[in-house]
Order: sequence, then structure tokens, then C-alpha cells
Amino acid sequence: MTHTFDVAVRAEAALGEGPTWDPATGRLLWIDILGSRVHTYDPATGRRTLRRTDQHVGAVKPRAGGGLVLNLRDGIGLLDADDTFRWLHREPVPGRRANDAAVAPDGSLWAGTMRYDEAPGGGTLARVTGDGTVHALLDDVAVSNGIGWSPDGRLMYYIDSPTRRVDVFDVGEADGRITGRRCLVTIEEGAGFPDGLTVDADGCVWVALWDGGAVRRYTPAGDLDREIPLPVPRVTACAFGGPDLTDLYLTTARVGLTAPHPLAGSLLVVPGAGQGVAQPAFAG
Repeated sequence: MTHTFDVAVRAEAALGEGPTWDPATGRLLWIDILGSRVHTYDPATGRRTLRRTDQHVGAVKPRAGGGLVLNLRDGIGLLDADDTFRWLHREPVPGRRANDAAVAPDGSLWAGTMRYDEAPGGGTLARVTGDGTVHALLDDVAVSNGIGWSPDGRLMYYIDSPTRRVDVFDVGEADGRITGRRCLVTIEEGAGFPDGLTVDADGCVWVALWDGGAVRRYTPAGDLDREIPLPVPRVTACAFGGPDLTDLYLTTARVGLTAPHPLAGSLLVVPGAGQGVAQPAFAG
């Protein structure tokens, strides 16, 4: 099967990340981490918006009651529908910033962090409930990245990028705890590093490859099922969007590239790449 990409938004994001479809507004949310920017894109009209944040932002997700939740350098912030900002949980750590995050089937936010110097063990993964309660999940992470769940919610997939692994956990039905960590797949040398991920309706895991210039689809058994090459080397994350959740959106980065491709930092889209799964909104 051959897929071609289109340019959804031509941009020069330093570190484009975190594409997320918001079904309530029919818009795609995405961010520029180092540019401290939150973007929205409406594929039906082409309308775009841009909001600057006061500090580096690692992820943005819709909230069930309207507005947005942000994984920020110093903690978890809430942006209300009227653009009012407030902290839900604030815990600044010198030298550390927020990175990727995802909303679990129960509406909690699973938020990752990393050190700016990417030191091993300097990052974390935590579960944040709607009332701001924080539960530590992993505390020995280098670059906390892709997070996603199987369609039935029984498996959680996770990426700590320098390990080159996509790991899988069992999720407890009663308490949501993760156990039984094991490797689903290891990205081979020369193919880049795994970054963001998303899980489709077939339970297959799509992985964006930083310095790999591609996005890959792996079966639940860990077999490479499909690869879509892209012209930019630093593909950071992927998510299904559009009214029927069949278009695969991809964020890219230009940071650290001495001669960036003209599309580095843009938001790309692969129409009809597969069938996505509706993502829950944050219950806070």
C-alpha cells in the first residue's frame, strides 16, 4: 500500500509536537515546544490560530468541559474557554521541562517530563487526575515520549526515546496501574529514534521516527506492517484526525538541523492512512 503526504500547515516550528484531534471543535491541536506556542488548525476551513505560552509547553489536550490542559515546564496548567489560565498542579524542577502527554481512557492525563540535557533518569511519567492529584508511574526516564492505549484499554504503549524501544504494559482494570513492562519492538540502528506514537482501531501502533524521516506501523505482535517515508528527518509525533479519523497528522522539527528541509517544522498529513480511535478529553 502506497501513501502520499500533503502539507497541512507550512510552518517553521523549532520542535513541532503533540498533534491531537479535538472532535468538539473539529480542529487539530499541535504545539511548538521550544517556541512556546499552541497551534490549532481547522482542515475544513483552513483557519489557524496561535497562542503563546509563558514557558515551554510539552503537550496540549482538550478538556471535557471545554478549554485545554497544558503540560508545561513547571507543571500542569488549565486554560478555560474564556482564555483564563490557572495551575492545576505546579512542581518546578530546575533543568527539567515537560514533554509528551496523553489522556487515558479514564480521563486522566499521563504527563511526561525530561531534563533539558536529556540526562538518563532525569525524567518522569505521572498520572494526573481531574482534581490535580498526581500519581508517579515511572521515575527513571531519560526522554519521556509516546504514550497510547490499545482500543480495549488493556494495554499501554510507551516510549523512552534513547532506549530505541516501544514498550508495552498491562493496565489494571480496577485501578489503572501499569505492570508487566516488556519490549514490543526495538528500532534498529540507523533508522532513527522512536518519538511520538498513536494506536489505530486495529490495535496497531504508529511510531514517528526522529532522525528516521518516516512513520511506521507495527502490529500488536511487534511486526513492522507499514512504513511511510517523509522528506524531513525529524518526524516527532502522529495522530489520526479529521471527521472520520482516517487522516494521519504528523508534526516535525527543525531544531538542530544545519540545513533544514523547507518543510521541516511543518504539520504534514497522510490522507486515508488508516482508521483512528476517538481520544477522550481530560476530565478536569
